[in-house]
Amino acid sequence: MGRLKELLRTPSGRFVAIYAAVLAVGFFVLALRPVNDHVVNPYTTFVAHESKVALNLLGEGARVNGQILSSPRFSVAIYNGCNGLEAILIFASGVLAFPTPWPRKLIGLLLGFVAIQAINIVRVVSLFYVGVFWPKWFSASHVFVWQSLVILFAVVLWVAWVRRYALVPATR
Repeated sequence: MGRLKELLRTPSGRFVAIYAAVLAVGFFVLALRPVNDHVVNPYTTFVAHESKVALNLLGEGARVNGQILSSPRFSVAIYNGCNGLEAILIFASGVLAFPTPWPRKLIGLLLGFVAIQAINIVRVVSLFYVGVFWPKWFSASHVFVWQSLVILFAVVLWVAWVRRYALVPATR
């Protein structure tokens, strides 16, 4: 217990503890049925509609029914794990845990949300086209490639935010 207290006295120890706590609470809250029913599912439907807009800009003729995105060539269901919320939560936990002033955190949260949402739409659209042109590669692309890339993007985005916005210049 003494080593833990000693570790929590360090800036890196506090960061890790706050990060883990925010992440755990965030995942717990997302798993609550009322939050899932009234926030996560509507958000997932919103992601499906954003993806439809992107596909239609590419001439696909896509439509959405609930969380199912389809065209005459392919259909895909967008589930909770495909909505980008996990990556947003990972990024947001890092921003909230980092010791920097609140205005910088708010900039990070806003820019991070938009950037992760954008990469997630690219993900859904590209997976849609993998399903159209290479259907046997859809599952591997979804699980191994894009899930990893979206999480990696969130981590790299956090590092970029820390370097650009979070570090407060030292006063002399």
